[in-house]
Amino acid sequence: MVTVRAARDADSPAVLALVTGVLTEYSMCPDPTGEDADLSSLEASYAARGGWFEVLEEDGQILGTVAVLPLSERDCQLRKMYFHPSLRGRGLGRALLDRTLRRAQAAGFGTMRLETASELVEAIGLYRSAGFRELAERPGVSRCDRAFSVVLSEYTGRPDLSTLEES
Repeated sequence: MVTVRAARDADSPAVLALVTGVLTEYSMCPDPTGEDADLSSLEASYAARGGWFEVLEEDGQILGTVAVLPLSERDCQLRKMYFHPSLRGRGLGRALLDRTLRRAQAAGFGTMRLETASELVEAIGLYRSAGFRELAERPGVSRCDRAFSVVLSEYTGRPDLSTLEES
């Protein structure tokens, strides 16, 4: 059974290992002292700034992550959505994205943005299927070459999604 819960700072080493593994898998460079420095203190980087960072666990191991960071009172950014290969293809990415979009709606955000890399073809397909539209602007993260956004009031979700178990 896969469960989702709020991340704690004690999860940082496992989260960093997961992110590093996925980036390496796609021939991308992790940057633990730069772009990924937020992973060294999950609580300060996200919860203390009005956002959240969640992990997916199976059999006690962290195998997935997702985070949301406020950009303004009305806009937020989807960040750090990574999955270990063992979780892929099981509908969990879509279920977690749906859960995250609904939570952002409930928090009062109007728009969710994200930055990603062209190499992450499956993730881009997932984002597009949820209504994200590509933006013309250049992303601020050096390893990313594409930016997307979705108007949260237009997101209706999919009623056929199984829910993730919270722990």
